[in-house]
Amino acid sequence: MGRGRAKAKQTKVARDLKYRTHDTDLSALARELHGESSVSDDSQDEETSDPWSDYADPHRD
Repeated sequence: MGRGRAKAKQTKVARDLKYRTHDTDLSALARELHGESSVSDDSQDEETSDPWSDYADPHRD
């Protein structure tokens, strides 16, 4: 019991994904797949730094 509403929503989402027209930027996709990026190297280094370093225990060696 009670699955009707959830199933209806899943069906609606699936139908939307199937029939919706996608405006895909194919040139951006090609750049991403080939490893080219428009991000400068300075900001790239900042992004690749350890994102969890703020949460590290300062007393742990």
